[in-house]
Amino acid sequence: MTPPETPTRSCGCPDYDEARLALSRRQLVGTALAGGAVALGPSLTGAGPRAYAVTGRSAATLAPGGSVLVLLSLRGAADGLSLVVPHADPVYYAARPRLGIPASSLLAPDAMFGLHPALAPLLPMWNAGSLAAVHATGMATPNRSHFAAMEAIEDAAPGSAERNGWLNRLLGELPGTSPLQGTAMGNQVPTSLFGANPAFVVDRVDQAKVAGAEEDGRRLASLAHAWRGSSPMSRAVRDAISGAKTFGAARDTAAGTPATPYPVSGLGKALSDVSRIIRSGVGAEVITVDQGDWDMHTDAGTLEWGEMKRNAGDLAASIAAFFSDLGPAAGRVTLVTLSEFGRRVRENDDYGTDHGFGNVMFVAGAGVRGGRYYGTWPGLSDTPDADVLVTTDYRSVLTEVVTKRFGVSVAQVFPGFTPQSVGVMA
Repeated sequence: MTPPETPTRSCGCPDYDEARLALSRRQLVGTALAGGAVALGPSLTGAGPRAYAVTGRSAATLAPGGSVLVLLSLRGAADGLSLVVPHADPVYYAARPRLGIPASSLLAPDAMFGLHPALAPLLPMWNAGSLAAVHATGMATPNRSHFAAMEAIEDAAPGSAERNGWLNRLLGELPGTSPLQGTAMGNQVPTSLFGANPAFVVDRVDQAKVAGAEEDGRRLASLAHAWRGSSPMSRAVRDAISGAKTFGAARDTAAGTPATPYPVSGLGKALSDVSRIIRSGVGAEVITVDQGDWDMHTDAGTLEWGEMKRNAGDLAASIAAFFSDLGPAAGRVTLVTLSEFGRRVRENDDYGTDHGFGNVMFVAGAGVRGGRYYGTWPGLSDTPDADVLVTTDYRSVLTEVVTKRFGVSVAQVFPGFTPQSVGVMA
């Protein structure tokens, strides 16, 4: 099979572009810092995260050994039917004569499912029982707008008008006091971390510092004087400076040399930094990471070529390297993947798939009952608008993670929600 004539993928999806622009508009103050480490202030985000003063707090007092949740968002709506292939459903191959992944090439097959071959770096974790997949997951009702779906799935409180993401609500239930307890990797805060509890945003660990402070300690005093007012912007800048100082322990933690090397990619670099943050003991308990480019309307490709092979390979190699790099700390880290929605069952004419509904979630690491596929398979239909139907609300998977790993009340994190049993967490 050869690629189509146009090798350069263009998602052709204005909604996805607008969603990413909207997320980037959430970039806050980072001008005082090299690399843009940000502590979020209250009126900068409406009802969003409050300022959190950490002046004088030392990293030595922030070394809890409790559970850590890493939420890895697959931005753009990943194709769960390619990541975890329902090879025993005959509709899959009928609907995807070019994009379907041959059953003979699948990894870890059972009677219904198998993993995309590009996920091979994760096979040792699967065989060791520390990686599982839950299929046919998603929101209760379809939402094919990237922006609206990202907001809804990260708020995780249908019907509520509050700007209060589910991870922020989780932070409110945790006893830790670290200013870095909730940390977002990147240059914007995700909806999941918006809310009353503080969050810290950092692009790269090595750059999360006050510019010039190491060369001249007077710069800190100068910055503090310049932003000495009581305005939300002043408080946010001061908190960002204080958070960056606390972050010093992470900067001092060496990058690891995992058995599986990190890919030279945005995700690989981000998870390498997350490993340093966790191993440094600065008190981070909830960390968010993004991987983009999953909106594959065109050039998703086949087994041999395409964006799906590339992105899935990056995902697998990055996660495998991350857990190898964590060393003993891996025993307290759980990673969950989440995407705003899935893709249609039927392939389109451009070697891609269009916006769908149900999807797959991966759960890896501490507490996972791995080496198997979870969820109730609804069966597929081969019509132009056929979706993977959702049989497991994604909040049920997240509920098991937060209740089993953190011992918190589901009523506080997912208000009004009654979870179903999934069984993916011990």
